This record gives sequence, structure tokens and C-alpha cells, in this order.
Amino acid sequence: MLRPLQELFPAENHPDLLVGLGTPDDAAVWRLDEARALVITTDFFTPVVDDAYAYGAIAAANALSDLYAMGARPLLALNIAALPPDLPSAMIEQIFRGGAEKVLEAGAVVAGGHSIQDKEPKFGLVAVGMAHPDRLLTKSGARPGDRLALTKPLGTGVTATALKRGEAAAADVAEATEWMSRLNETASTLALDIGAKAVTDITGFGLLGHALEMTRASQVSFRLELDSIPFLKGARRYVARGAIAGGTADNRQHFEPEVAFEHGIDDYDRLLLFDAQTSGGLLIAFDPAREAELRQLAVQASQPLWVIGSVVPGEGVSVAAAA
Repeated sequence: MLRPLQELFPAENHPDLLVGLGTPDDAAVWRLDEARALVITTDFFTPVVDDAYAYGAIAAANALSDLYAMGARPLLALNIAALPPDLPSAMIEQIFRGGAEKVLEAGAVVAGGHSIQDKEPKFGLVAVGMAHPDRLLTKSGARPGDRLALTKPLGTGVTATALKRGEAAAADVAEATEWMSRLNETASTLALDIGAKAVTDITGFGLLGHALEMTRASQVSFRLELDSIPFLKGARRYVARGAIAGGTADNRQHFEPEVAFEHGIDDYDRLLLFDAQTSGGLLIAFDPAREAELRQLAVQASQPLWVIGSVVPGEGVSVAAAA
């Protein structure tokens, strides 16, 4: 049986490795000095939309999101690509252009990369950012009494699955694409400005999976309010049609034992809370005394934000039914 990775890499004990394999955080962190730390992450995946430019932009936004979830400012990125040899060159160019322009929007640069041939396209980034060692955002700081905010709606997984099946409406695909392409830069800045206690981004494990990562790291429980959680317009319709990604089904099987659903929450809503997201929003635990300030700052910055629950003593996650 394979030993835990922490046992295979003694560098985990290096004093300048502030975040590594020993925690479930979104990126590795290496301290350069008292005021600077490098934050490094990587992510790539197969296409979630048909448009090559949008695919590149979404993949880049998704990779950069881990930097924002840690409170870092992007500096540079390296492309990671696996592309079929018969993929038209114009399409390849659009994938790279979408990624490069998204990195540029983040104030960073693409400094290189690596590509190989593969039967199915895959694209993403190695992303490098900078943060102050004392201002890192991690998953482990949530405390009972904190409130929880989410910065993007759920449902990109079921929408992308419906698209692959040829069942997604163009307007719904456009809505999902816009949200997946949106950088989490402003949301990260707001989290830092209000002294957020704990932060993660919502991606492949879905809202409940990533919420559970935070509860375990913080040794608390989350109580989520279903009627406060935002969803894409077509999400419930697609889940009702059975447009369930394999990752969503895996999430439910793995995480559901730690989730308590209040009576009256139907199977469609449960599946949406497990829905595997691409380039989702930030989940932010923050001091309730700063909720009014957070809401005001979000309005001023044109940053969508929904307060969806609270941190309470205990373990796991509970979900309250809509009123």
C-alpha cells in the first residue's frame, strides 16, 4: 500500500515551507523572507465548453483561483498543454490566447510552459504568486460564530455536462461561461480587507466537499442555509434531467456521510450542493461584526456575494431547508 505522501517527502519539515502536504490548503507556500512568500499551484483539465478561447480563459482563471484563495497576487504562469496532433492550429492558438489574456487580466505574465500530444485536449497553468507570510488565507482559521460568504453561484458542473450531452441552452452556457471566466481577484481582496478567518475556492469537490475540508482543518462545523445559496438559472433543470458528472457522483458518495440534510431537502438540491465546479467562487469565513462592511465593500467593488451560513461548534456540515 502506498504510504502517505507526507512520509515520502522530508522537505515537508523545511522551516521555509509554510504550507505543503501537511495541510489541505489550495497552494504550496515558500517563505522568501519576513515580508514575502511565494505561493505556487497547478491545475489543468479537459474542455468544459466548446469555444476554444473560452476554454483557455476558464482553465487559466481556475488555476489562478488557488492563488487568490491563499491571498496571493499572481506574478507569472507556465502553460501546461496536452493536445491531439490533428487539432487545428487555429483552435490551439485560441486556447493559448484565452489563457494568456486571462493571465494578463490578472496582472501576471505567461513565462513559458510545456506541451505533449494526447488524444483529448488538456490545458491549464502552473501559477506563481506572492503574498505576505502573515496575511496568508488558509482553510484552518474558521471559528464558531463566524459567518460564511460565497462569491459565485453553483451549477457549472451540471451545465457543462448538459452541454456535452447536447441538451444545454445557449443562454445557460453563456451564463456558466461568464462565471467560470471571472477571476476571484476582487473576492480575494475583500477577504483580506475584512480580515477573513478562513478561505477556499469551490472547484472539483463541490460546495459541500470544500466546506468539509474547511471544517476539518478548523475543527468546527458549518451550518448552511439552502435558501441563501445561489445557483445558475438552468442548474436545477439539468440535474432533473440527469446531467450528473462523474465527479459529482463521486463527491456525494465520499462526502455525504459527513453531511446532515434537514428534512424537506430533495435529491436535486442535494446533488447541486455536491456538484463538481469549475473555476467556482471563494467560500469565506469572516467575523460577523464585519458583515455590513463586507456587503458594502462588495457593492462598491461590483463583487457578487451571498452570505450562506454560519460556523458552529461540532463536526461536519448541516444544511437547513429553505424557509
